[in-house]
Amino acid sequence: MIPTTINTQVTQCSNVDALSLRQTSNKSLSYSLPRIYRKVLFWIALLPILAITKSWAGTLPDFSGLVEEEGDAVVKISVITDMTQTASSGVPGFNPEQLPEQFRRFFEQLPQNPEPEQRRGTGFGSGFIISDDGYIITNAHVVDNAAEIRVGLQDRREYQAELIGSDPASDIALLKLDATNLPVVTIGDSDSLRVGEWVLAIGSPFGFEHTATQGIVSALARSLPDDTYVPFIQTDVAVNPGNSGGPLFNTTGEVVGVNSQIYSRSGGYQGLSFSIPINVAISIADQLKEKGYATRGWLGVAIQNVDQALATTFGLAKPTGALLVQVTQGSPADSAGLKSGDIILEFNGKSVNYSSALPPLVGAVRPGSTVDVNILRNGEREVLAVTIEPLDEGQKVSSRSIPDPVDESRLGVEVVELNAKQREEMGRKTGVVVSKLLPDSAAAKAGIRMGDIIISLNREEIDNVRELEELVREAPTNVSIPVLVQRQNAPMFLALTLPSAKG
Repeated sequence: MIPTTINTQVTQCSNVDALSLRQTSNKSLSYSLPRIYRKVLFWIALLPILAITKSWAGTLPDFSGLVEEEGDAVVKISVITDMTQTASSGVPGFNPEQLPEQFRRFFEQLPQNPEPEQRRGTGFGSGFIISDDGYIITNAHVVDNAAEIRVGLQDRREYQAELIGSDPASDIALLKLDATNLPVVTIGDSDSLRVGEWVLAIGSPFGFEHTATQGIVSALARSLPDDTYVPFIQTDVAVNPGNSGGPLFNTTGEVVGVNSQIYSRSGGYQGLSFSIPINVAISIADQLKEKGYATRGWLGVAIQNVDQALATTFGLAKPTGALLVQVTQGSPADSAGLKSGDIILEFNGKSVNYSSALPPLVGAVRPGSTVDVNILRNGEREVLAVTIEPLDEGQKVSSRSIPDPVDESRLGVEVVELNAKQREEMGRKTGVVVSKLLPDSAAAKAGIRMGDIIISLNREEIDNVRELEELVREAPTNVSIPVLVQRQNAPMFLALTLPSAKG
């Protein structure tokens, strides 16, 4: 009996000990070992993040050295303007012409002020020194109507500047200081810029001198509606009033652009800034220095973009190029043999992907230079040599239509021939005017409108109604053919598809 009792006690003690050990072991596993695992797993998970962060830190630019080295060549420009305003009534600055007729009569009875008002205004902007003897580039709009221009350097020295020349078409102006041994910027090559590249602007936004802002190049060769001759650099660099005329630097400290405009609905920065390429600015500045004004190349064509329908019509694999809708008689383009309906694919060795890309390329060519133009004509590529002439800013093409219904054509339109007076007024020797347009007709579907002048059909010029009817009868059906029309002052090609003849 005794051994049995002892064995039971031992067993019981053993059970207790085992239970105690199991509890201790579980407690240790619950707290000690997972803590170690968690630390190990934490560092294992953190290593890729640290590696990525280190990689990012290596690619993010540090502009502090650039600002220290190049910032002293950036200047603040203060302008005093004289503006003469003729007051037409006794109320200063009020123009009764803006009022409706019934209210205008009342203001016309007020005492008139025969003397023009002389007003003084102030403005400011930025610029940068390009030579140690004091030549400075800024925007033309910064110094517009300037009676006095003062330039402030980073070391707080101030100079009165002389305006050497201004070119509103490119928005570039050149100033000159009476000074020597000035700090200068390093000029870069804007043609080497790439989208996504880091850039830095230094200027005086809202008058705060030597403010640096950074971003990336978001687009190149951007065309803006009122700036035909500048292929703008688009960035997301914060640019505000006062930055105009300041430099845009790349990461190596070279000036690649001149900050000029912003896109904004509020008047302040909203994420889109536009800079003039430095290659354009230097070319204009050299001309301003040499002769006080700038000239640019003239080709003598009216162009339009190529959409998918026109690409198919002219046999292009995809929409590209600048479609010539008009060639001015006696122009460089005319002398070189360019014709309406040609599509310029390359100009002076550079691709023309959009029609808006052509004017800056032409404008950049020095008058008298001969360049190659790669075109598509009747589905075949050709290369023509064109000698560029100086642009005459005053040359205009005007047209208007005075319809008078006469005949009807298979296009679904009624047209009228131009008389001698109309041809003189519209500057056209050929064409017929659309006086009536049938709904759902082939012409309407192509985009032809009332008052349009139909100049050519399927690359054949039209002089009268009979010629138009003959061309329509001979034209292929159910395929896209080009029709050239003039609408107000703008000639344009449209893609026309004539249906099969009935009966």
